[in-house]
Amino acid sequence: MSARHRFKAETLAALFQAVEMDDVVDPVVSLPDPVPVACSEKDMKACFDLCVQFWHEHADRRALCDLVATLLVTGDLPQDARVRYKHIRASYKQLRFALVLYGRRHKAPLLFRSTVALMGHLQDAFRNRRRLAVPAYALLLRLFLLWPAWLAVRREVEQVRLDDATGFLAFRKLEFRRLASWLGEGALTGRRFHMMRKVVSRQVSFYDAMRTLRPDEQVYRMSRFLSAINGLMGSMHDNLVEQAGNGHRDYNRDRFPMPADIRWRLEALTASYPLAAAA
Repeated sequence: MSARHRFKAETLAALFQAVEMDDVVDPVVSLPDPVPVACSEKDMKACFDLCVQFWHEHADRRALCDLVATLLVTGDLPQDARVRYKHIRASYKQLRFALVLYGRRHKAPLLFRSTVALMGHLQDAFRNRRRLAVPAYALLLRLFLLWPAWLAVRREVEQVRLDDATGFLAFRKLEFRRLASWLGEGALTGRRFHMMRKVVSRQVSFYDAMRTLRPDEQVYRMSRFLSAINGLMGSMHDNLVEQAGNGHRDYNRDRFPMPADIRWRLEALTASYPLAAAA
């Protein structure tokens, strides 16, 4: 891969601010018309390089090891430590989205995505006070933070090859077709709902990066509209995970209707997005 662009501190701070808002629900924001979709290979590389640098600067291995050590001893984190954990995890998630969006395989490498998944399972465990699950996930995550695994994860990221603009366009088209198809299913399982939210989260990530690099009103509105969907879906998914952990719901089998405030936004999004239509 060619040399990475290095961004100024204020650019990283602007992305951090955008990420902090990527699940904040703005009740009055509307979709831009037309929906902005253009992205050159130069833009793709800039977005990817930004997310890699964001991860390097916020994924503090020593701080994460300390948080894991606290969880192994106490089973929980105080509020300030929870915020630190959230910020580190956010940098991992932002890069995972970038690896899926811009990478030629449109899939995060195995060790990297396993690390992110463990961080999510661990956070769900200590937030929902699942005392037996916390040490199990914490121990697994600690193994992934040992130097050999840590270096292997960094090497995975450096070896990723980016797609071209045509491939990226085709991937986004496929993502929005999937959203439209899943909306047509009616009732959903927790698993399907989570898959839909991941599509939305990836798009939030893309527009957050684009508006950070090239401030634009249409891109900003798209970012905020997607963030509203992401926030609503995130809150509901937290409830689904808690119910599953308490034995009140089968996450993979029990079905439920999509809430109206999420459905109308997703329907508006898939109807307006020019890549949602068949080629």
